[in-house]
Order: sequence, then structure tokens, then C-alpha cells
Amino acid sequence: MQIILKEDIVNLGYKDDIVTVKDGYGRNYLIPQRKAVIASEAARKVLAENQRQRAHKLAGIKAAAQAIATKLEGISLTIAAKTSEAGTIFGSVGSIQISSALAKRGIEIDRKLIHIGDAVKRVGTYKAVAQLHREVSVEIPFTVVSE
Repeated sequence: MQIILKEDIVNLGYKDDIVTVKDGYGRNYLIPQRKAVIASEAARKVLAENQRQRAHKLAGIKAAAQAIATKLEGISLTIAAKTSEAGTIFGSVGSIQISSALAKRGIEIDRKLIHIGDAVKRVGTYKAVAQLHREVSVEIPFTVVSE
């Protein structure tokens, strides 16, 4: 029996894959649990149309991410923080400060998309990565200075 998976199933396939399974597994488990539908001709046409629309939508999202990535090319941020005499920051610099520094320059990026390797607790130069899309990421260099 051929079925279309509605979600990822380990050792079977990924969402929207058409797979062949034994009749009992399909009819008694996958279909009643709403994890799959029978791969009829109508279901295949619906699947093809959904994939076409999803591809168009994802292309637009990726293009927007590429546009933001081109704006971020060559940008270097300077973030001021309160520090001790030894150069240690009171607290740390995180994605919130980087996001707000980018917002001051007119580039809006959600702080959840910005990743910093280790905690920034000293004055110096660091790099953050903005994961704008599954396939689009940009490295943002930033310098932490004493206020």
C-alpha cells in the first residue's frame, strides 16, 4: 500500500514522502493516528499543489533573508558596557544588545536568530552569527568597549 506521510516517522520517511508500507501498518496505525493518508490520485495532486505553493512561499522568505544578509555585509558594531578596572563586564553582552544595536542602524532582526558562541564577559572583539534562514547565515563582528 502506498501512503503519503503527514509527518516525519523514524525509519520510514519524512513529511510529504510517498512510501510503501504493509496494509495492516497503514490501515491500523498510520491512517487512524493521522500520520498518513492513502496515496490516491487526488491526494497526489493535492500534495503536488501544496509543494508548489510551499516552494514559492519559501523562495520569498529566502529572498528576504538574502536582502537582510546583504545589508549586514561589512557592518561592524560597537557595544558599550559598564566594566571594572580590569576590563571585566558587569553582567554580559548577549543577543539582546546586538539586536538593539542593529535596530539603531535600521536593521530589525529578532534576538532569537542571533547566536553568540561563549558568554561575552570581557572587553574585546567578538563574532556573532545571525541565522536568518535555514540556508542563509551572516557573521556579525562586534567590539565591546568600556563606557
